[in-house]
Amino acid sequence: MPALRARGLKQDQRLALEDQLRREIMNRAMAGLKITTSKAITVILSNGAKLAAEVRKYSPPIAFDALGQPLRDSGRDLALLHVQASVYPVLGISRRAPQISDPIHMLGFPAVVLSNELLSRSDVVLDASVTNGAVSGFNKDAIGQDVIQTDAPAAHGSSGSPAIGDDANVIGIMTFVSLSSGGGSLVQGFNFLIPAKDVLKFLSDTAVTDPGQSPFNPVWAAGVDAFFEGRYSTALARLQEADRLVPNLVDVKHLLREAEEKVKNPAPRPFPWVWVAIGVTLVSLGVYGGMGVKRWWRNRYRVLPVQVVGFMESGQNPVLLDVRTKTDYETSPLKLPRAIRLDPDEVDQGQFHLGVDPMQLVIAYCTSAEEQCSARVVQRLRQRGYRNVRILKGGLGGWTNARLPVETKSHLPSIGLEIYRNLTMGDVERLRFKAGDVIFLQEDDPRAEAYVIHSGAVEIRSKINGADRVLNRLGVGELFGVLALFLRSPRSASAVAVSDTELLIITNERLEWLIFNRPQLTMEILKHLSALVVSTDAQRNGDP
Repeated sequence: MPALRARGLKQDQRLALEDQLRREIMNRAMAGLKITTSKAITVILSNGAKLAAEVRKYSPPIAFDALGQPLRDSGRDLALLHVQASVYPVLGISRRAPQISDPIHMLGFPAVVLSNELLSRSDVVLDASVTNGAVSGFNKDAIGQDVIQTDAPAAHGSSGSPAIGDDANVIGIMTFVSLSSGGGSLVQGFNFLIPAKDVLKFLSDTAVTDPGQSPFNPVWAAGVDAFFEGRYSTALARLQEADRLVPNLVDVKHLLREAEEKVKNPAPRPFPWVWVAIGVTLVSLGVYGGMGVKRWWRNRYRVLPVQVVGFMESGQNPVLLDVRTKTDYETSPLKLPRAIRLDPDEVDQGQFHLGVDPMQLVIAYCTSAEEQCSARVVQRLRQRGYRNVRILKGGLGGWTNARLPVETKSHLPSIGLEIYRNLTMGDVERLRFKAGDVIFLQEDDPRAEAYVIHSGAVEIRSKINGADRVLNRLGVGELFGVLALFLRSPRSASAVAVSDTELLIITNERLEWLIFNRPQLTMEILKHLSALVVSTDAQRNGDP
């Protein structure tokens, strides 16, 4: 410094003198300064744009005199600023009366953020802070004006901050906070807003007739909605359009970068389970629908046994046709009551005469799988002009399982009738013997088999007192060999074919099932065994 050199001193040699010299130089400089002030208000957008503003309407905040009384010009603490006409982001004003617990989001620039020494000074001013809370009460200020109480945090510098709801419309404007009674520090949770209805009232006599309308808003809203719905390409296009309308807004730039990143590096798409489920459902519906149609088509001429009984009771008197194959017909002694025999081979050759009116209800039955034989005959009959022809679903087996009456082609004992009613003849194993053949001998292992005489005759023989004696002579439909199964012991007698004989084998497993599930057959077996025991005792005692 020249003043120090004039005294022969170096800098920092005498600090007190240096400080005195600085003050003297400053005082001389300030005495000659002239300061001119001018009024100006500037609005700064988050993109850094500075807009000159002009006050068009003003209502001062509440002020108090020395006695603590409100001054006469106290008002609503609102100002209407006019800036150059252009496209800007704007907020709408809510016209709905707020309710307790309505959510509130306060947007502002509190001083605790602007003056924080640990934060960057480059762009902190341009990005608003958001605090969240809710409407916690309703009050009046010192001159009786309505205010909304909220627990959304606020600080010095938050005055004038808009408080918006979830719909982004302004609920109120921040006006004052609460201070402690001691040191004047802020008390959070008790801050106050100017209600939106008073803001609208303040604007009612101005040129602002429809607040919240701007070309920017719908474009920005469409971009935000598309982004959070995961439609990132659409969001990117809308956000780029919003950036063209008002360039470099902080929030737009933030979301724009995120949208570009999502488009550039899309997240792995989840497996489309919903579409797979829909596809599987449609395929299943198609498959099951096709199966249903196929089943309906196959069953369109089929009737259940109970329906046949209904036809009989209603007086339709259906004609029952026995169209079993020759082998099946000759094998089983059973048939439906008053059934007419019609050989399916003759039908196939066209060599038959039914002798029934073509409009008469005719029902064909057989014992083949899925009523194939009946279906073939019915088709031929329809070709010959018989239109009212039906198939008995389940055939002879379905009829007997329904416990409906049957007839026998020859005399059968009651036990034989019950056995035939409950057997599927195609599944029963058969044995054939010549006259004089031994079927089994006394003391043989029963091999878990009993027998029904299908044709021919059998003698039951036993040694009594050293002599062979005939205990019984059995005919068609008789059951024998069952006692050894129940006693789990060797054969108590021998069985010999008297003539050419055919036997049906009843296994122990099948016999037990019949006993547990067919009570009428069980009763017949009990009667048979009782008669057998009585007859055997009589033979052993020498009774005739």
